[in-house]
Amino acid sequence: MNAIRNNIPNAITSLNLLFGCMACIAAFSCYDPVCGGLKGYQLAFLFIALSAVADFLDGLVARLLHAVSNIGAELDSLADLVSFGLAPALVLYNMMLGYGEGHWALLTLLLPVFGALRLARFNVDTNQTTTFTGLPIPANAIFWIGFTAGYATHHTPLFVVILLIVALSLLMVCNLRMFSLKMHNLWSLKDNWAQYLQMTATVAAVAVMGLTGLTFVIILYVLLSIIKKEK
Repeated sequence: MNAIRNNIPNAITSLNLLFGCMACIAAFSCYDPVCGGLKGYQLAFLFIALSAVADFLDGLVARLLHAVSNIGAELDSLADLVSFGLAPALVLYNMMLGYGEGHWALLTLLLPVFGALRLARFNVDTNQTTTFTGLPIPANAIFWIGFTAGYATHHTPLFVVILLIVALSLLMVCNLRMFSLKMHNLWSLKDNWAQYLQMTATVAAVAVMGLTGLTFVIILYVLLSIIKKEK
């Protein structure tokens, strides 16, 4: 029974990886209707969202079952790299090809490469419990879901896309301390003002702008982290 219990979180993490792989496949049918009227990139968004749910649940279940393990942590990073690094990069890659950007589209592969560096550093850094060093890779995925949701119908100049790819890649490995949404003193506005502002802005941005608002949500997250660090 202990073996079954200990592997339940790993099974959920494996779902994260499976959904990430399916998002990668869907990305190559970017503009084609593939399922229930959804285009490939929209289906990829759905699979990335399911990966995020699994990513949240595996840690929760592991703590509830007291089944936290080193193998689980490594598997989680491998799954996150596919779901939140490679999958959004492939969506962007195929959209850039659709706009005739040719070999420039290969620059999207910087995102999973720097995402891997981000995750490797996280795994060996014991100081990233209540704060993060560099942009977390799920936030990278959220940014690109927002950006590609708009990019799918409105072309963005190539130099802007390249600058964003480089900026997000560097943000994942920079030394900026970024706050976590976890709140230990829930009712303290002084301690959690950034978290409350971030969550409020997220709801407002998505309500007003749809998925495109997620891009501005991550930009706000970076800015609030800079402000919070300086205080």
